[in-house]
Amino acid sequence: MASFKTAIVLFFLVSLTGSSSAQLTTGFYSKSCPKLYETVKSVVHSAVQKETRMGASLLRLFFHDCFVNGCDGSLFLDDTSTFTGEKRAQQNFNSARGFEVIDDIKSAVEKVCPGIVSCADILAVTARDSVVILGGPNWDVKLGRRDARTASQAAANSSIPPPTSNLNRLISSFTAVGLSTKDMVALSGAHTIGQARCTSFRARIYNETNNLDSSLAKTRQNNCPRNSGSGDNNLAPLDLQTPTYFDNHYFINLVSKKGLLHSDQQLFNGGSADSIVKSYSDNPSSFATDFVTAMIKMGDNRPLTGSKGEIRKNCRRIN
Repeated sequence: MASFKTAIVLFFLVSLTGSSSAQLTTGFYSKSCPKLYETVKSVVHSAVQKETRMGASLLRLFFHDCFVNGCDGSLFLDDTSTFTGEKRAQQNFNSARGFEVIDDIKSAVEKVCPGIVSCADILAVTARDSVVILGGPNWDVKLGRRDARTASQAAANSSIPPPTSNLNRLISSFTAVGLSTKDMVALSGAHTIGQARCTSFRARIYNETNNLDSSLAKTRQNNCPRNSGSGDNNLAPLDLQTPTYFDNHYFINLVSKKGLLHSDQQLFNGGSADSIVKSYSDNPSSFATDFVTAMIKMGDNRPLTGSKGEIRKNCRRIN
């Protein structure tokens, strides 16, 4: 029965996202790179064991890649004298991290099947493995993406919603990449893991009172000074309760007015997303199911397939 339901879900997603994503399949590398999954998981596991936060960082890379002209690995391209990539975009600069881990994974995959697996696909598998390693749900990743030969800092600046976003801005940003309000709330649940810099939540803990638990504000102010330029890079967990475990505590926090970022608490602030947040706070399995559905849907966003793009040898530069 479960496999039948999965098939229905996948059929629905393919119908929604069009022909290009229909070329993505869960068994894309079953013959050309049978050791792909074990190779990726081994490197991800080592990286997360070394630094638990890395799991959240790797997951975030997938969001930031898929939101900018599709899941095409464009985020990984380094700037050159004639090319400006996405790494210095507002929501990535001094913030997006884990690129060295992606380099390590790519090197390991190239050893077992050279020239076969794209950086875009490696990231999709890495994101899934990061969630699973930190206690979250598992799913079959659809693969077959190819790598972009270009990137767009301007598109990154306009497409990735900042932590100051209100609910309408969040909804419109996710709608632009084919994701519903429910998908947006479920994917925001990725903030059950990871940390944020003081610059991302300073304005909230000093200026917001109506929708912010006073004890959380006080706790965070201890490590995030009011004045800009002081302690800007000091970190705080996005989920105070279980910061290194993938669960539904993020939503429980929101119901208690304990969202760290302004954009987090916007999901439960008397608006259209309140009922979804409340349901996830009460039902962790519902959150897990919807998170998986939304991750698959996001991964279907405008992939390069067939003869489009390339399979990069080094994720940081085009061939």
